[in-house]
Amino acid sequence: MYSNILVPISFDDDRDAAGAVKIARALAADGADITLLHVMEQVPSYALNYISEEHRAESRRAVQIELDSMAADVPGGKGVVVEGHSGRTILDWSEDAGVDCIVIASHRPGMQDIFLGSTATQVVRHAHCAVHVIR
Repeated sequence: MYSNILVPISFDDDRDAAGAVKIARALAADGADITLLHVMEQVPSYALNYISEEHRAESRRAVQIELDSMAADVPGGKGVVVEGHSGRTILDWSEDAGVDCIVIASHRPGMQDIFLGSTATQVVRHAHCAVHVIR
């Protein structure tokens, strides 16, 4: 059983966020902390002029509300929104927070993953703790 579990949440249709949360609950020790983390990719500098600060702030608020809603049903759950590159940010955040297990949903790998790699692959290869991948 784990005491500090991280569940990276992607709102893509091909990710099983609910399944990952369910598995995290099953792996959690009594009194465990379960963090639902969403990484908002940083907007490239060339696109900043086309996306208002207000729009970015509203997007972040909407994601936070959704995470808080999901976390409300999870004992010891909380939602966190951060910005950065998905894989690196998940790894850095988990290490800084002393996470002992990451439960991450993955899509079925395609040709693009052979050359570029997926977020789940990066997390599995470089995490400092146990990683459970949900498909």
